[in-house]
Amino acid sequence: MTSVTTLRRLQPVAPADVVAIGRLHDAAEAADGHPALNDAVWRDLDAGGHPGSAGVLATDGEHAVGYAHVARSDSFSPPHWAVGLVVHPDRRGTGLEAELLGAVVHHVEAEGGGPVVLWLLGADEDDDDAVGAAGFTPQRDLLQMRVALPLSEEPRWPPDTEVRTFVPGQDDDAWLEVNNRAFANHPEQGGWIRDTLRRRLAEPWFDPAGFLLAVDDQGIAGFCWTKVHPPSPGEQGPLGEIFVIGVDPSRQGTGLGRALTLVGLASLAERGVRTGMLYVDGANEPALRLYRSLGFETHRRDRAYAREVVGSARMGQ
Repeated sequence: MTSVTTLRRLQPVAPADVVAIGRLHDAAEAADGHPALNDAVWRDLDAGGHPGSAGVLATDGEHAVGYAHVARSDSFSPPHWAVGLVVHPDRRGTGLEAELLGAVVHHVEAEGGGPVVLWLLGADEDDDDAVGAAGFTPQRDLLQMRVALPLSEEPRWPPDTEVRTFVPGQDDDAWLEVNNRAFANHPEQGGWIRDTLRRRLAEPWFDPAGFLLAVDDQGIAGFCWTKVHPPSPGEQGPLGEIFVIGVDPSRQGTGLGRALTLVGLASLAERGVRTGMLYVDGANEPALRLYRSLGFETHRRDRAYAREVVGSARMGQ
């Protein structure tokens, strides 16, 4: 018999719970060939949670069979609740997904409500049905694309453009301004504040040598921030990700996006990475054309599901 634990704040999260969630996640990753929970969930768990975050753990006897994590997103364009979900392969499609998400919805109601976004990695139609039972509907798809490295093409830069690495503490505010212009109204990358950037710079994977800026006489024109993932089960070696790439809207149409992509991939190749990877919105046709022209192919499809939740105080009015 499956039971869902009472909802509790993850501040702090009990070490035994983190171990149980980790074992559950390992079982899901072994079956799927990719992670189920994204970096934001693990950041929150590793930090012991933060105000408003919560987790719901489903157990079957002594074993964890499902986990849902909900927290206020640290990007603010627009403000929303971010949800992660992992269910043991043997328990998928049994209604457990809807049970866990129902508990998440109750938490968001009690915290005042708002938009809720659930990301499922490697989603398919079965997932649509499983989370649809809790009122979540598909919102958008994110494609993970990959390419073999190194590439032979050399970047061609607009006139008077130089490339250098990001300097923490010096470039923060200027970079935030460009990022938020480039990703205005973007649900994950837009609306960053200093604390959002500080959290990413504090990640153990952060390497200033992989955070590249294109600078001209007006300041930062664009950037390519890369990330190296250690080998995971089923992978032949480390993956080199273009974590985020952006061009100031005033410099669009200059070829800067292609040049930044190439210099970022070259940086990864110089560090011994032989597979480049990035994520792109499935509806972003210009970006898809660019990446396909460089040899990228789709490897996986992730899907965002959304639901609007009314706060319990408003429900009682």
